Amino acid sequence: MSDHHDHAAHGPITRTGELSPPSHSHEDHDHGQHESHGGLGQYLAVFAALCALTTMSFFTYSPLWPWRDQPHVGWAFMMAVSCTKAMLVVLFFMHVLWEANWKYVLTIPAAMMAIFLALMLVPDVGLRNRMVSQERALHMARPSDVKLMERAGEAQVLGEASAH
Repeated sequence: MSDHHDHAAHGPITRTGELSPPSHSHEDHDHGQHESHGGLGQYLAVFAALCALTTMSFFTYSPLWPWRDQPHVGWAFMMAVSCTKAMLVVLFFMHVLWEANWKYVLTIPAAMMAIFLALMLVPDVGLRNRMVSQERALHMARPSDVKLMERAGEAQVLGEASAH
């Protein structure tokens, strides 16, 4: 083989400028990649953040949650926490943070499609009660039914607590 092959870079060139010095073996190249991923401390910090975010999620179901009578606030909070947790997992545990710039070619169109599909469902969800049969309308849940069930559940929990 020619001497030119020994000095060629492996994989696509992602930055302009000079090529990095060639590695002499696969073991050196692989070991160098894993060192740049942050190490055990960074993974433990991400794990601690995921545990804290999970605790925040459970907090929405506790009696200390200040917006207990406004479920939309809890849902929005839970969605924000869930998206943050998903982002941490994807960036650190799936190593997307250290990928080349081609990751945007894959993720941006997929994200645009996901947003598009979610927005296409908005009319279906918003207008689901408009054209229903009389029988179905009689058996549909109403906000007042949900409040009655929540009160019954709270009364049951209080009754069980006083029994012990």
